[in-house]
Amino acid sequence: MKLRPDQLHQHLQKAPAPVYLVTGDEPLQLLEAADDIRRSAKAHGYAERQVMEAGAGFDWNSLAREADALSLFSALRLLDLRVPSGKPGREGGQAICDYLDRPSEDTLLLITMPKLDRSQQSGKWFRAIDSRGVVVQVWPVNTQQMPGWIRNRAEHHGLRLSPDAIQLLAQHTEGNLLAAAQELDKLRLNYGVGNLSVDQVMESVSGHAHFTVFELVDAALAGDAPRGIRILRSLQAEGTPEPVVLWALGREIQLLAEISEAMQQRRRLADIFKKHRAWQKRQQAVTDCARRISVALCYRLLELLADIDDTIKGRPGLDPWLQMEQLVLRMRRDHHRGVNRS
Repeated sequence: MKLRPDQLHQHLQKAPAPVYLVTGDEPLQLLEAADDIRRSAKAHGYAERQVMEAGAGFDWNSLAREADALSLFSALRLLDLRVPSGKPGREGGQAICDYLDRPSEDTLLLITMPKLDRSQQSGKWFRAIDSRGVVVQVWPVNTQQMPGWIRNRAEHHGLRLSPDAIQLLAQHTEGNLLAAAQELDKLRLNYGVGNLSVDQVMESVSGHAHFTVFELVDAALAGDAPRGIRILRSLQAEGTPEPVVLWALGREIQLLAEISEAMQQRRRLADIFKKHRAWQKRQQAVTDCARRISVALCYRLLELLADIDDTIKGRPGLDPWLQMEQLVLRMRRDHHRGVNRS
């Protein structure tokens, strides 16, 4: 029987299967699925665990010997077989099949391996595990799936993140599940369980920099380019992640563009501020900035944000920190005429 990692928890509420195979290349899910099986086995009385590392030169006959050996400390035990190469070979495949032909009633076998290719999954030993036990195949979480994975994991830990907060965390961790899990652990430690806003997430992932991304946004909206660039360089020197800084700027410039366009069309601003959940203090700063710069400039800033995002993701180009300095410069205030010439 094949299960996804998210189906394993419910399955383990029942009596465990005689054999489990956990396979894949995503390290966090692989580790956590195996740990869930170990915890379930212990809860069901498999108190003794024997770890076997099937590396180069491993004697596969030892699998049968361990299965036949009497437990010293417990009536039930777990054989934890790890195959780092993911290739048991002919000898290993036969040893697994032999074990499954006469499984020990007091032994649970857990096998962990890297991702298996199509030919390995068609092997007799794999089909035997699939028919008599459980196969948990771990797949990488792609960009589109990452927000859903973060939301589900956050809810499992008692955290409810706003959609913007989830998107920020997904962009910051760039598909690294271990990094995302660590950030969620940090959020729970800092704020406890409950609802979390994008600003709380932004503050958490920014670390303890001398300046904050909030101060950068304030300087940019005020058109204070010298201060904005000083803050940017400080954030860079203190190791603030580039995606976090870009997210902060992008969120405000998107709001700025919508407000600037609404002012030009004489539409209500309150609805836009409500949609973006903008603070009262930030509403005034955005409104003042929208009066100073044109709608056309706002959309050029959005284009520059997209370019910087591509650069951060690996496209050849200027240093993203220099590009963000250019963005702040384009928002500068002209002290002589009160307009921006960019």
